[in-house]
Amino acid sequence: MNKLLISSLVTLVAFTYSPAQANDAAKAETAECASFLDHKVRKLNATNEIDLCELTAGKATLIINTASDCGYTPQFEGLEALHKKYKDQGLVVVGFPSGEFFQERDDEKETAKVCFIDYGVTFTMVNTVEVRGDEAHPVFQHLASETTAPKWNFYKYLVNKDGEVQHFNTRVAPDDKAFVDAIEAAL
Repeated sequence: MNKLLISSLVTLVAFTYSPAQANDAAKAETAECASFLDHKVRKLNATNEIDLCELTAGKATLIINTASDCGYTPQFEGLEALHKKYKDQGLVVVGFPSGEFFQERDDEKETAKVCFIDYGVTFTMVNTVEVRGDEAHPVFQHLASETTAPKWNFYKYLVNKDGEVQHFNTRVAPDDKAFVDAIEAAL
């Protein structure tokens, strides 16, 4: 390669990948996820899967069991606001739709419409799962063993970088001061 081309490439890399970004990338590669998040799940209304471990490694994670036809469904707006405010600081938000309380739509396409179109959700939403009992997704089995199983839709579980779990019930709004303080402490 000629020296001018190599110099141009080095300059381009220097402008697009700063030392701080290189440090962040190195941290992400060495960070571990909480062992109970070592699962692949299908994205909502899609065929592709996401690796929860890869998504959450070294980050604070907010896990919510959601429903499309619940009186608490408008909490999607506040959860999205939290996602936007804290994602660059390392918060990962993951919604798990559940028909456990008979308030989730039977058609996943309809669930996706409520989340993505009606409420503008951009945080990760996965396929519909069970969240209580023997048939609960392994993530929720662990959350129940550490705290409690969801008693209703929009239970919130905050997992810090060390895998320690706090739960917040349905009535705790996403903008509740104690909840926001807990998120900031987990970051």
